[in-house]
Amino acid sequence: MTLLQIEGLGIRLPDETELLRGISLDVSPGETVGLVGESGSGKSLTARTVLGLLPERARTDGSVRLDGREVLGASKRDLLDIRRHGAAMIFQDPRAGVNPMRTIGDHMTESLRLNEGWSTARARERAIELLAAVRLPDPQEHLRQFPHEFSGGMLQRVMIAGALTSNPRLLVCDEPTTALDVTTQAEIITLLKELRDDRGMGLLFITHDLTLAGSLCDRIVVMRAGAIEEEGEARRVLTAPTTDYARRLVATTPTLDGPLADPPRPPANADAAPLLDARELSKAYQRRGKAPVLAVRDVSIDIPEGGALAVVGESGSGKSTLARMVVGLEQADAGVITIAGRERTAVPRTRAERLAHARSVQMVFQDPYLSLDPRITAGRAIEDALRLHTKLTTAEARRRVLALLESVGLGEKHASARPKTLSGGQRQRVAIARALAVKPRMLVMDEATSALDVSIQAQVLEVVSTVRRESGLTLLFISHDLAVVRRVCEETVVMSRGEIVERGQTQRLLADPQHPYTRRLLASVPAAL
Repeated sequence: MTLLQIEGLGIRLPDETELLRGISLDVSPGETVGLVGESGSGKSLTARTVLGLLPERARTDGSVRLDGREVLGASKRDLLDIRRHGAAMIFQDPRAGVNPMRTIGDHMTESLRLNEGWSTARARERAIELLAAVRLPDPQEHLRQFPHEFSGGMLQRVMIAGALTSNPRLLVCDEPTTALDVTTQAEIITLLKELRDDRGMGLLFITHDLTLAGSLCDRIVVMRAGAIEEEGEARRVLTAPTTDYARRLVATTPTLDGPLADPPRPPANADAAPLLDARELSKAYQRRGKAPVLAVRDVSIDIPEGGALAVVGESGSGKSTLARMVVGLEQADAGVITIAGRERTAVPRTRAERLAHARSVQMVFQDPYLSLDPRITAGRAIEDALRLHTKLTTAEARRRVLALLESVGLGEKHASARPKTLSGGQRQRVAIARALAVKPRMLVMDEATSALDVSIQAQVLEVVSTVRRESGLTLLFISHDLAVVRRVCEETVVMSRGEIVERGQTQRLLADPQHPYTRRLLASVPAAL
């Protein structure tokens, strides 16, 4: 029996731009089918079509049948019924799917009360049952809480529970673990497997992580430019792909037995002090009416000039707080930060001090869309950084902008593009170009590649490696992806609950972890085969 059957699906805009063409796939009850491919390949659009979430004014061809019911051309009433009982969707960012001003109980019970006519008491009982099913420890208490009181992993569990309120036959998962650390990701994947097996649901799982797809999916469909490039049993696609494109995706997927980081360029003075020397840093956040949260406790790190240090750990371990203190976006409560021989613990008081610090240390964030001004072009964003820190003429700045864009694999046409018209990978490359514009001595990357597909991630990491080789750039790399860490950094520290629990050479640490927490992180990395 086939639960979902897509045949010859095509989607085009009124100007005849093709978004999808000739898509055919099926999902059976209890089966997981993975959709993989680069950003813009059509994965998410294909998945959204199953629920009738089509682009405005889109024209369609083919057929999409869910449990025998045609979705394309269905009436609004039929689509509502399909979304209530036939299929449900889980999105990448759980916070985008909840109202921050309403409780989790409101979110969980609203559909049952308004659409199914359940009483408040009955809906609350069902919500408690579902929250327990996704293994949240105190369901009754959670119903009274607000979204900001939940971690990303806990909130994703809430979204999964919400999707199950109507007992859907098909669960569509669109990058549901991309922003989660490896242990939380492992918990969510285990939960999805159990729910699939217990309820006999079909899963359509969209991801850019081929290793993750291999650990969860029965079959894999590889998409490229709106069409299916290759499909087949998961093991076969990952071990013996038949198309050049699929082979390239597999080859660019980082693994724990993949290439090691390039050695740093030898310093001019072997006896020189570390470029970054942070000693006994601590940071606590105050909460009204509650005890302070100690985010970082007595942490010390150092990086030689030209070296690369990774900081890994679960969400809430203190990684980002540490990075923000190094850059100067947070002030340490205790400890000393020295960069290139200058103490930087105190907040710079003059404009000249702030500019000098910015020239020595730049940061690239996880979401480039939030760090780029949507009102100005990519070229203008880079040019503004140049004009702020240099005395280049307009013509010189323009030439430098184009050279920087070229260095990150972008062209002149991207200089005039605004962030909303660029893909996620292109925006991240613009952010890196802007950070490198002032020729910093150290670059801090905070989960800067976690949301990128494997091919774009490989391009971004190659850009960073090239700059390191050519200029001796020092790198502080925050990540939850241990395979990427192996590729990028020579040294690694592991943080848990604000403290460093293990440190050492990356290759040694990943091959022979000494601390139980590090071993748990490694055990959570998905195994494709």
